[in-house]
Amino acid sequence: MNKVVSRETALERVKSGQTLMVGDFLATGTPEYLIDGVMERDISALTMISCTTGMPDKGCGNLIVGKRVKKVITSHIGTNPETGRQMMAGELEVEFSPQGTLAERIRCGGAGLGGVLTPTGLGTTVAEGKEVVTVQGQEYLLETALHGEVALIKAWKADERGNLVYRHTSHNYNPLCAMAADLVIAEVEEVVPVGGLLPDEIDTPGALVDMVVLAPKGGEKHE
Repeated sequence: MNKVVSRETALERVKSGQTLMVGDFLATGTPEYLIDGVMERDISALTMISCTTGMPDKGCGNLIVGKRVKKVITSHIGTNPETGRQMMAGELEVEFSPQGTLAERIRCGGAGLGGVLTPTGLGTTVAEGKEVVTVQGQEYLLETALHGEVALIKAWKADERGNLVYRHTSHNYNPLCAMAADLVIAEVEEVVPVGGLLPDEIDTPGALVDMVVLAPKGGEKHE
């Protein structure tokens, strides 16, 4: 089955009010072409799960600036002042999750686990409202799993069946998000025929990927 589709076809499945996972790290390794496509559609009230909120004009930061997001679960907002402004104004709900904890919560969502026990955040605002579990005399926070209805991810190459190869910073949260969403849309720079990827170089198997979108040549890249 050839999973390569146009951006327009892929984004027909993205709807207002959904929980959207976005592969991201400070606007690098981010599916810019797909995000631009979301900005062109009437999509709003998203709950976004991403490592950071990008920058005002790069990465998933465009979704924040465009007020397409009602809540974000993230580890860092410092490079996008608009996130902080909206948070302080009560326009955007922000749930902070330490970076390693966020990665584990997404991984748990993909593995079918209920959550992860971690000492990170004990005694801080991160712990507010969360269950504390004692194991062998040590206290841990129970951080629940995260799951998305849609994941927008960025890879370097794909074959026509959706097998993915990452490069540089796209190794960040993209492989995790590919595991933890009902619908996975991958933006890639190159598509090769089936058999064009060596088995050992495949990072995300095509079984996890629903659609592949080839970004146009010459687009802005942040790897």
